[in-house]
Amino acid sequence: MLKNSKSSYGWVAILVHWLMALGVFGLFGLGVYMVELTYYDAWYKGSLDLHKSVGITLAALLLFRFGWRLLGTQPEPVAGSSKAMNRVAHSVHKLIYLALIVIVTSGYLISTADGRAIEVFNLFAVPALPESVANQEDIAGKIHFYAAYGLIAVVVLHALGALKHHFIDKDKTLIRMIKPLKDD
Repeated sequence: MLKNSKSSYGWVAILVHWLMALGVFGLFGLGVYMVELTYYDAWYKGSLDLHKSVGITLAALLLFRFGWRLLGTQPEPVAGSSKAMNRVAHSVHKLIYLALIVIVTSGYLISTADGRAIEVFNLFAVPALPESVANQEDIAGKIHFYAAYGLIAVVVLHALGALKHHFIDKDKTLIRMIKPLKDD
């Protein structure tokens, strides 16, 4: 089952979800590591290039995810879940998407503040905007930093919610994000 159904996510949504999760945690860890490096550290440039390339890949995956979500079916909440908890879950998902948009946008603005394009794995380049604003790199850097930490906080809340569903509520919320379930 590649596509979502009314009761379950399909393989495409599941794969994109977990690839993005790996990308977010990997980029966060790399970002925390990178800010401790100095210009003379051996991996200074390599870590920046990797962070930018994976960030652009994550941005493309996010755009794909939005399209997939817009064009496809979305599973309904699991039976027995309260409307209040469904609203909380929906709000958490919106916060995750908003933080991701802010992070990839600010990351792009940091990387292109000097007018240079972003090389993506030495395969292609994402061009810079023709104009920049004063202190663009610093302003975007602060936004990027706080949005990244905010995203991690919201993702931890998201993961705790999934674990609550699995171990306390004993419903299929987490299972249907691991493998497609047959319609009841």
